Amino acid sequence: MLPLYEMMMRAQNGEAMRAMAGQFGLDEDQVTRAMEALMPAFATGFRRSTANPQDFGSLMQSMASGNYADYFNNLAAAFTPQGIADGNAMLGKIFGSKQISDAIAQQAALATGIAQDIYNRMLPVVASVLAGGLFSQGGNMASGGNPFADMMGQMMSHAAASQKQAADFTEQLGKMMENTFGGGKASDKDGSQTANPFADMMDTMMKAGFPGMAEEAEPEDPENPYSKFVSDMFDAGIKVQKDYQKSLDTIFDSYMNGMKKDG
Repeated sequence: MLPLYEMMMRAQNGEAMRAMAGQFGLDEDQVTRAMEALMPAFATGFRRSTANPQDFGSLMQSMASGNYADYFNNLAAAFTPQGIADGNAMLGKIFGSKQISDAIAQQAALATGIAQDIYNRMLPVVASVLAGGLFSQGGNMASGGNPFADMMGQMMSHAAASQKQAADFTEQLGKMMENTFGGGKASDKDGSQTANPFADMMDTMMKAGFPGMAEEAEPEDPENPYSKFVSDMFDAGIKVQKDYQKSLDTIFDSYMNGMKKDG
């Protein structure tokens, strides 16, 4: 899959970024710097939202059940009231709270000199476009080769520190797939059934098997066997300064810990 930064810069053959610049009164260099500041935040949010198969399935289901593919192919639709609403819904899935979104906007503003208000308005648009891009790439994988299966195989291999761990992980993954994809169709808002490329991709993956399972590997992180997989899937695509990434991690940690205490 394309890294997030490259996906955004390539959207609509570069026209999406020019449209973004016009919408927010920025020049193209400023939009590029804005994407450089935001993609590490989105990559971090995506990875943290996929801490287990159920949450990962919920995220993919959200991508498949909305209008996100339309937003990736037509940025103007992402600026409509419905597009902004869908973008804010996706932000909630990725970042978990409005406070985190605001803190990320502030962090990006400090790093680039672009006003925080612009980032606050830009974030839901970016979320919609990214969700649509990931959804579209899922469809391309389903119809072509199966690199997703290779990654999933490696993920399961890392999880298989013991026979029981492997069985438990496979059971979790199976339940996630069943709950998320059902019969391989996604429902539009009018109730009609449409093709679901994520479902087709997962179905193809399961039928093809998991090449990585043939190899024995020690888990990199026993508490999160999905880390390698989600890091590959949600790669920011740009080098991030350690201090900037540390600030992003602090934003997520502080707000998420506060939410747990409140709960």
